[in-house]
Parts: sequence; structure tokens; C-alpha cells
Amino acid sequence: MNQIIEKGDGMHRLDETPDNWIRASVGKYCDVQLGKMLQSDPSSERDELKPYLRAINIAKSGLDLSHEFSMWIRPQEAQRFRLKKGDILVSEGGDAGRTAVFDVEAEFYFQNAINRVRPNTHTKIASEFIFYWFTFLKASGYVEMICNVATIPHFTAEKVKAAPLVLPPLETQRRIARFLDEKIAWIDGLIEKKRALLVRLAEKRQALITRAVTKGLNPDAPMKLSGIDWLGDIPAHWDVVSLNKITNKITNGYVGPTRDIFVENGIRYIQSLHIKNNKIIFGNDFFVEKSWSDQHAKSILRTDDVLIVQTGDIGQVAVVTPEYEGCNCHALIVCSPIRARLSGRYFSWLLNSDYGQEFLQMVKTGALHPHLNCGNVKFFNVLVPPVEEQIQLANYIDVECRRIATMQEKIEVSLQKFNKYRVALITAAVTGKLSELNG
Repeated sequence: MNQIIEKGDGMHRLDETPDNWIRASVGKYCDVQLGKMLQSDPSSERDELKPYLRAINIAKSGLDLSHEFSMWIRPQEAQRFRLKKGDILVSEGGDAGRTAVFDVEAEFYFQNAINRVRPNTHTKIASEFIFYWFTFLKASGYVEMICNVATIPHFTAEKVKAAPLVLPPLETQRRIARFLDEKIAWIDGLIEKKRALLVRLAEKRQALITRAVTKGLNPDAPMKLSGIDWLGDIPAHWDVVSLNKITNKITNGYVGPTRDIFVENGIRYIQSLHIKNNKIIFGNDFFVEKSWSDQHAKSILRTDDVLIVQTGDIGQVAVVTPEYEGCNCHALIVCSPIRARLSGRYFSWLLNSDYGQEFLQMVKTGALHPHLNCGNVKFFNVLVPPVEEQIQLANYIDVECRRIATMQEKIEVSLQKFNKYRVALITAAVTGKLSELNG
């Protein structure tokens, strides 16, 4: 066998494994079975309604039984599709190749979004080793390479059977699995702590924004009732003003078809996908002709305009910086503040606060396709400090959010390192590169 798996650090020549390891295909030593097509109704009175697993039950962290599903099983199908403890579940579609061990005694069946891999001989193969082998095939890029990634990738039963398999002696397989169980649990524990820290930082960021734009920075400032029941008190010198009274315009970006309007170069065309965490991040990928933009002048952007995502990821907001003045936009609500009354930077942070987000979610309409419209947004009750204080608040939030973002970036880098180490450790162990495990 001269099987090469190529993807970054996962490049391996599998015929360089130890000489006493067996080189074969998965189908030679494992039975591979695609799950049952969903049966929503009984075909006879003998059919039984049984719990089953879908691809969503194969989580990154392993088997996830929190998602409960049931379907009808015919008596003649029960043995074929019932899972046994120790079966390996491999996702057929979606995140193709994701793997989990079925490690419970309960009765479950499986749908045709899952391949079940079951060793056909326990004298030469340990199922716990097969789990790590498929984890290696996924991480190394093998699954991506052999699936049709032009559409939705499918790791079919035939592809699973044909996948390469290198088997060490049975006791070595078990030794490798025990080693990886211990090491991966330790790594995953560290990863979980890092992710928890990211959650806490995100919560801290949100709390900081909300407190600043609803209470101000002076803890000793006199307070008054806001007139908004759940908001409570605000600084006594702040006003509460309807948005339509302190803006020059509240309008929509272009909402028509875009298939024929894009050109290679021209006026940048901002869409909801460019707005995240109170920033516009344009990837130099959408442009319209100047003549087209001029014909849709109402959505030409000016510095300090505030953009609100109208459909899709409702609640994302960003202020227009000088870099994006003159751009046009699609399916966004554009609010142009009266600068003598309202700073766009402050207003964008107010909309990003819990108070602003609560309002945007409250006024969205449409059950199937939720969206915002200008007619509702214009009645948002804006908390209005003096403009000088608005600028001070926006500066404070900018600095603090950058500080938090720096910490988040460092954690993300460390997470990437842990994940790379996790992959490298599994790869080294299952391909025989750790000599201490091969004895």
C-alpha cells in the first residue's frame, strides 16, 4: 500500500508504519452499515416506534444523546439497525467523517446519515482503536480528500469500507487507545477551560457596554426613572428621545435582486455578512457600478451612519467609519444621526447593549423569515446624554472592548495550538510514531 494522506501536518505515508502492523482496508476487518432511511409512519401493526440517532448526535465532544428522535422500525430490520455498545458511528453527510463511540447499553437505532462501523473479529481488532483511527482520517484531511466537496460531502459506506486501515497487534491497539484516552481527556479539559474563559469574556464585554450606555461612567451621578419599566434608573441629566426625532433619515438599503448588479471593481457594496461586533469588515468581494449607486442614492453611506442588519443575523449593528463613506448597501437599515444631538459611535454601542438588543428582537416581524423594518425601529427610545459625554462613553467602550478582544485573540491562538497538538498526538499514536506504545 502506498496511501498518502495530505493536509498540513497530517501528511503521512502509511506504508512507513511498523513492519508487524497489518495494512488493509476498513472493509476487510469491519462491517460497515449505512443507517435506515427515516420511516415516519408504521407499515404494519407489527412495527414499533424506537429511538434512533442522527448525525447531530455525533458531536465534537462525542456521543450526544440530548437530541431525542424516534422512528418506526420493522421487525425484520431490528437486528440490522440496532446499535451495540462499542459500535463506531461515522457521519455520512454534513460534517462528514465526524466520529463517536456508542458507549451506552440503551436500545437505539440509527438513521441513514450515519455509518456504523463494527469490527467483524475481536481477535485482531479493538473498537476503541478504530474510533481513534477514524478520528485520524478526519483530522488528516483524508475524508475531505475522497468526498465530493463541490457540493455536500458524503462519506458513503463504500468510501468507509475502502478507507485505509493499519492495524497494530491487538494488545498494542488497546495500549494506544488507553494512552489516547488519558491524554486526550487532559487536552480536552484544557480546551474546555479556555472556551469557558471566552464565554466569560464575552459576557464581561456585554455587561461593560450595557452599563456604560445605560448608567454612564460616574457612579455618583444623580439618577432618575427612565420611564422604561425593565431598564430602571438612568442619569438625571440624560434625555429619552424617540429615534426619529434625532435622525436626518432612517431608510433601507437596496433589497432587490443582486445577481446582475455586481462588477469586478467600483463602489463597495456592504451587506449583512460584513457586519460583526460593531465593525464593518469588507472582504473586497462585492462592488457595484457608480451609476447604479447614484440611482440608489438613499442608501449611499455617510460617516457616522449606523447600520442595522435587517434580515438574517438580526441584532448585528455597526457604525460607518470614514473608510466606508460613499459605499452603498443591501438589506440594511441606515440611520443618519443629527450630529448635534446624537453620536453615531455612541448610538451603535447603545444598540449593541442588552437594552438595544432587547428592543431589536422585540420589534422584528415575520415568523418564517424574521426581519426588521424602519417603521418600527424609528420609535426606539434613545438614551441621550450630552454629545460630549456620548463621545467619552464611546471612547471608553472602544478601549475596553479592544482590551477584551486582545485577550480573546490570545486564547483563540492557544486553542488552535491545543487542537493541533491533539491531532498530532492521535496521528503519531495510530501510525506507530510513538515507539513506547509499540512494544
